[in-house]
Amino acid sequence: MAKRKNEYVESNIDILDLDGSINKTLIDNDIKTVGLLWTQTRKSLKTIGLKDSDIKQIIIKLQLLGLDLNKKIYS
Repeated sequence: MAKRKNEYVESNIDILDLDGSINKTLIDNDIKTVGLLWTQTRKSLKTIGLKDSDIKQIIIKLQLLGLDLNKKIYS
């Protein structure tokens, strides 16, 4: 069975419409696409300086696209 590919994985993180400070932290750490963000874990996001509330916002925005941290896909 072919692995499903989410259409947003190649997109820039700008499409998530995150708070400016979260966006800046991600970009400063070379996480510039939804795909790169999607492969992160909660722990790895904490190590780059994001707070729980920031990570929750990221998770919600990813879930709206059918994705979640740690490479989960929802159909």
